[in-house]
Amino acid sequence: MSTQPDLLYTEEEEALRAAVRDLLADHCDAAGLIARTESDAPHDVAAWKALTEGMGLAGLLIPEELDGQGATHREAAVVLEELGRWAAPVPFLTSAVVATEALLECGADDLLSQLATGTVVGALCVSLHTAPGASFPTARVEDGVLRGELTGIADAAFADLLLVPGDDGGLYALSAGSATIVPQTSLDLTRPVARVVLDGAAGARRLGDAAPAVHRALRAGAGLLASEQLGLADWALTETVRYLKERKQFNRPVGGFQALKHRLAELWLEVVGLRAAARNAADALTTGDDTDVAVAVAQACAGPVAVRAAEEALQLHGGIGMTWEHPAHLHLKRAKADSIAYGTAGAHREALAELVDLRAP
Repeated sequence: MSTQPDLLYTEEEEALRAAVRDLLADHCDAAGLIARTESDAPHDVAAWKALTEGMGLAGLLIPEELDGQGATHREAAVVLEELGRWAAPVPFLTSAVVATEALLECGADDLLSQLATGTVVGALCVSLHTAPGASFPTARVEDGVLRGELTGIADAAFADLLLVPGDDGGLYALSAGSATIVPQTSLDLTRPVARVVLDGAAGARRLGDAAPAVHRALRAGAGLLASEQLGLADWALTETVRYLKERKQFNRPVGGFQALKHRLAELWLEVVGLRAAARNAADALTTGDDTDVAVAVAQACAGPVAVRAAEEALQLHGGIGMTWEHPAHLHLKRAKADSIAYGTAGAHREALAELVDLRAP
């Protein structure tokens, strides 16, 4: 007889949250974050080193015998909540979750040990918008070398290790130095995407079958992305409430006006609902119970809620919210980009309808 999952945060998870939040407060201040997105190197190397070398978070999902932390998806979800709250430009989701899950499926222990240290960053060469279970482009495998172009690869410019699906059904690992990585224009300035060009890339190693590895990786990515979107939405709500308590019109706080109270109350309810869905997805990824359903439910609501929260933050901050100096625009751009990452809300609703046999007439 199955028991109901406990979706409340444990003391250990809250301690992890506090540690990550304190670290990010030292590295991801708004001015520094905006300046970094305007540069040629948007990734925060110092923050990534602090998260990996200082806290060992690159190996959070990797077993202890492979130099990882042996933690669960629930702990990874807490980390992603804080990363979303700060819009941190680090490759935790793409390397420590997505690439790691693909390697776990293939049993590539030596590569997992490298990723666990954080000195090697991995990237799965599947477009960021690809939903779990959807088809994906592959590279051509010719005489042991890889050829072709794969577009929309998140954090590829920061990666050392590329995981490339081949047209022979295999998943290949190769050094990022064997490929040409061309930056692409990205709406989300804190999670850049790139085109990976493979022009006879040699030295590729076949790890296993691509289909199950990619599906597992994208499912975990979609499920834990909901926690990042939760953190983003919670930041937007918290910052907006704080600002409206300070901003005054007619000699009274703007937040005291009934119309704004109603907007904030409705947004709070949506964020609470997203928290339940995101926590359920993280727990399902941990236990393996109804995982596909939990992930689809979380992503069916996460994108719209995060986008609405970010839009409300920008609008209710008034003139200052429209300025480049305020971080609201970075959170809105990440919310919009996240809303199509690992499948749109509509795609996940369709998948959910199939899973529970409630298809539209």
